[in-house]
Amino acid sequence: MTHVAGRKPALTWTVHLSVGLLVLLWVIPTLGLLVSSFRSGDQIVSSGWWQALFTQESQLSPIRVAGEEVARDGVFVIEGRLFPGAARVSAWGTSSREPAAYAPGATADLGEGMGLRVEGDGFYVLTSARTTEGTRLPRIFTTAATPPEFTLANYRMVLFSPMAGQSILQAFLNTATVAIPATVIPILVAAFAAYALAWMEFPGRALLVAAVVGLLVVPLQLALIPLLQVHNALGIGKGYLGIWLAHTGFGLPLAIYLLRNYMVGLPRDIIENARVDGATEFQIFTRIVLPLSFPALASFAIFQFLWTWNDLLVALVFLGTSNDQQVLTGNIVNLMGSRGGDWEILSASAFVSIAVPLVVFFSMQRFLVRGLLAGSVK
Repeated sequence: MTHVAGRKPALTWTVHLSVGLLVLLWVIPTLGLLVSSFRSGDQIVSSGWWQALFTQESQLSPIRVAGEEVARDGVFVIEGRLFPGAARVSAWGTSSREPAAYAPGATADLGEGMGLRVEGDGFYVLTSARTTEGTRLPRIFTTAATPPEFTLANYRMVLFSPMAGQSILQAFLNTATVAIPATVIPILVAAFAAYALAWMEFPGRALLVAAVVGLLVVPLQLALIPLLQVHNALGIGKGYLGIWLAHTGFGLPLAIYLLRNYMVGLPRDIIENARVDGATEFQIFTRIVLPLSFPALASFAIFQFLWTWNDLLVALVFLGTSNDQQVLTGNIVNLMGSRGGDWEILSASAFVSIAVPLVVFFSMQRFLVRGLLAGSVK
């Protein structure tokens, strides 16, 4: 009775639940990052992203009274507003020990003929019997109810305002300049090599395949310094050409291995019939093998693009840290150092950084599994 029709084995349900859990573990942080990127800094500090759609009552950062002093009815008056927007003050105070000592509209006696009143909309009035010039004005501690609010100001600042020496938009363009050629070049080189290893007979082919497999386990960190010395000797040490060649070299073993396994699994009859009909190896490669190998090409393109887009180490070594060459990952690291308290800026920058990889992955993911599993089962 364990295999009754219509019932799924326990292992199947376990797999489905595990996959669903993994999806949630990836989707929830991404959703939180997206929501936080549209919120202000005060909202991020005062409440979690899952509360973004609800009115939140929280204690805002203290604000010191400031403004132009004017004489009115025999007293000196300073007026101002605590915050823009639709937030409503529910309580306020002038001391960190009693931040909610007064209700909106109440007047606090500060002594020496000085009084302070804060209205529910955040408007405040400071009155004094004598001038306040040269006097340290009081701070206002506010507890306010803030309605849901979303803004594009974070993205405008990230994309168009210079921060940490340059704008994220320039770093975005630099990253695209690195990632696109560093993805296309290895595919072009590896496709030719994979076809030769899969369908062309020549001495030493098995040794080359073994060497490619061996290179898969070599850490790229071991090759960084020697490769940089070679680039410096050739005059391409710090520049886009150098980093393109570096990413090509680091990506070729996986590309050749993946494409070769796929091409070996193609029907032999098609290749042999083309040769009998007089097709050259180049014609077979371009007109038959490449179109049939598109799933494998797309699979490697996803991996290589994600790797080069999110890379920091290789970019620092082969490209440098100048403003006109810095990539997104390096720029975000600088933002974390110089603007670590501006969580709204960091969240918007991070989402800009992952937006393109997400688009690339979801547009090509249908080829991923088919290309990776090719050649594993005969």
